[in-house]
Amino acid sequence: MSPHSHIVWSQWDDLIVPEGFTRLSPANAPLLTSDLSEVTFFVQPYMTGTETLDPVKAMPKLEILQVPNAGYEAAVPYIREGMILCNAQGVHNASTAELAVGMAIAMRRGFPHFLRKQEIGEWSHERMGSLNDSRIGIIGAGSIGQTLVSYLTPYEVEITTLSRSGSNGSQRMSNLDDLLPTFDIVFLILPLNSESEHLIDARRLSLMKDGAVLVNVARGRVVDTNALVAELSTGRISAALDVTDPEPLPQDHPLWKLENVLITPHVGGDSQAFEKRGKRFIESQLQRLADGLPPLNIIEL
Repeated sequence: MSPHSHIVWSQWDDLIVPEGFTRLSPANAPLLTSDLSEVTFFVQPYMTGTETLDPVKAMPKLEILQVPNAGYEAAVPYIREGMILCNAQGVHNASTAELAVGMAIAMRRGFPHFLRKQEIGEWSHERMGSLNDSRIGIIGAGSIGQTLVSYLTPYEVEITTLSRSGSNGSQRMSNLDDLLPTFDIVFLILPLNSESEHLIDARRLSLMKDGAVLVNVARGRVVDTNALVAELSTGRISAALDVTDPEPLPQDHPLWKLENVLITPHVGGDSQAFEKRGKRFIESQLQRLADGLPPLNIIEL
């Protein structure tokens, strides 16, 4: 890729751009009210929806659309011929894996149960499960999945990763049904696509062993929500969900009322670590362009 100057829009007013590049941000070019027709590199603001992708339609010179998430499905419809779409694989590895481990510990050690007892001032000593010595299945062997493996290893657990390709030492997804009944904890950290939508359905939920925990930090639609509600209602398994379908979860949704589920509002990657890591990644992308190199994380459509 031949180097040339870029006009860059991002959410960071202090983004460092290479010499000759132009930096635009909310400070000098508010996204929804400015003329951005000259922008060639656009970074969608983090934790926003399609309302911040719509301005792409008014960027005829846009060459690179950079999303700040690992997931990129919402941006695909905005890609035109000649445009490049990049995701932010790697930026959210630590935060997402950290939350996933925390959720698993919370459910195995009974945090939701003890918090309910705390609310009524009841000292209720009970023996709960443990993350230690658990058999763990991680569905998704990408960069977040591999970070999760490294975070879990000190707990002396037995870890099996699964992926479609069987890469990174993982089992193939074709073995999922045979392995599900053996896991104490099942982590979902795989992309949403036509193959993974409702991957965890009523039949696969029924295959999980009694007392197992399902931790979803992937996408809500990887799980059949109606089937999950039905299975959780039996009390046989429990779940920790950072993502749901629908999302946001309506106030009257039955998932809120179940005692064996922990719900966080899609905060896996959205920790204080994002600002530093996200900005640093975008700056490295721009430096690659200045050096005549292609950007990282190009999505093949």
